[in-house]
Amino acid sequence: MGSLSGALVLPSKLKPDENPSNFCLHRSRRRIRKTQPTTLVPVARLFGPAIFEASKLKVLFLGVDEKKQLPRTYTLTHSDITSKLTLAISQTINNSQLQGWYNRLQRDEVVAEWKKIKTKMSLHVHCHISGGHFLLDLCAKLRYYIFCKELPVVLKAFVYGDENLFNNYPELQDALVWVYFHSNLPEFNKVECWGPLKEASSPSDGRGAARQQNDKFLEDTRLDTPQPCPEACSCCFPPISLIPWATEAGGGSPSEGLDPQSFV
Repeated sequence: MGSLSGALVLPSKLKPDENPSNFCLHRSRRRIRKTQPTTLVPVARLFGPAIFEASKLKVLFLGVDEKKQLPRTYTLTHSDITSKLTLAISQTINNSQLQGWYNRLQRDEVVAEWKKIKTKMSLHVHCHISGGHFLLDLCAKLRYYIFCKELPVVLKAFVYGDENLFNNYPELQDALVWVYFHSNLPEFNKVECWGPLKEASSPSDGRGAARQQNDKFLEDTRLDTPQPCPEACSCCFPPISLIPWATEAGGGSPSEGLDPQSFV
């Protein structure tokens, strides 16, 4: 038994410049090389280009008329397990879609509503960056980056999933998109205009090309967050936001009075 063990540990012939200790060292180095490849693939997927895939989108129409613009909301969720997107198109936020421990933990939903403010249509999109539990606070900067990178895909999903609406009202492609980032950190708690929907939903190169283009649009047009008429009127609808998460457009901090569990 002892001789057999020795034969397995040491080679039968050694070159002049080799010794058993060097041989063991070479073997250990080879083992290290085999275990070196680790997390390069997930990182590449995370920071790669955002691409919309229609085959991964499931659309649910819940009590809405496809020919009517308002009231209309979008509730979009994503599964990391199946990579599927689920889009609910309804008159109010689809709360049942946001229940469960996974959604409470991830908070990666995107909700949006169409508004008519002083006869002009606009799409108001809401994303939860941080707040609610400490895990979200720790990665707020990364979440903000990911939401910005993926938003063109989200907007494309809205357009594709609600195809009949855009066929009946093609002018909605020119409606401005206002994005509300909700966070307990002032740095990420803000509202941004991403310009016309047809441009905001264009593919991004992962470095915020769409945002840079729309920043230029903002500089050229000098738009402020749209504000509805202070009194009851027929040119603004809905009079109250359909998203309980949101405050009135232009009315102070976008997360003022925010309840992180308001959807669940």
